[in-house]
Amino acid sequence: MLDRDRIRAMVQRALDEDLPDLTSEAVFKPSDRGSAVFVVKAPGVLAGLEFAEETFLQLDPASIFKAGVADGALVEPGQIVAEVASSVVALLSGERTALNFLQRASGISSATRRYVDAVTGTKAKIYDTRKTAPGLRYLDKHAVAAGGGQNHRFGLFDMFLVKNNHIDRAGSIGAAVERIRAGGGTQKIMVEVRDPGELDEALAVQPDLILLDNMSPAQMRAAVERTAGRVPLEASGGITLESVRVVAETGVDRISVGALTHSVRAMDISMRIRS
Repeated sequence: MLDRDRIRAMVQRALDEDLPDLTSEAVFKPSDRGSAVFVVKAPGVLAGLEFAEETFLQLDPASIFKAGVADGALVEPGQIVAEVASSVVALLSGERTALNFLQRASGISSATRRYVDAVTGTKAKIYDTRKTAPGLRYLDKHAVAAGGGQNHRFGLFDMFLVKNNHIDRAGSIGAAVERIRAGGGTQKIMVEVRDPGELDEALAVQPDLILLDNMSPAQMRAAVERTAGRVPLEASGGITLESVRVVAETGVDRISVGALTHSVRAMDISMRIRS
């Protein structure tokens, strides 16, 4: 279930960037009422409906928002996915903000579904990363889940992830992990490795997860064989829709894809005033 307080705060920030709406407030009276529909113009997976609903509720608490589908639904061009009745000023003032949330989220969920479909039949799961738009991480990660993907850590606070800069500065994987464990933290520990030597070093300290960073498929297969299921393996680094199947077939457990959120192409959705 989505966190309404998070949604409320995100929508408020977005509206603060845009308002007041000089044009709509000059042309229409506060008492003027109207309705509009949201129409999808491209196939994909819809997400972000609750963010759109919250947009109009903040502008007009008497707004009535009716979703025709749920987040995660497959949609087709021409399909009406939601309708809203509100003051005309609220409809026009909230149009772009609501669409920004819907279009971005739906673009992410649609891209995620393509990656998920591409690895069907393998054991690999598709994960997101922290490469999200500043201030929109909650939306972005919700959209990944709506598309059938998995959420990696939400922030720096919910998992220890020992990356190359940590390793280089600490002196070794073993030294970094030893310091973490000495601190008594309860979060899981993931270690990033760049070559077979670092993989062996990581296996020696038995982290919860190992991240294979920018390895070739041949190196990944060798890592899977070397690990023999002792620690779940995640592949990451420049993985595309064209290459993800090959990566999944190496036997890794997880594949993290930054492009799901950092290079999103918004879904084409429009809002049309009906009355």
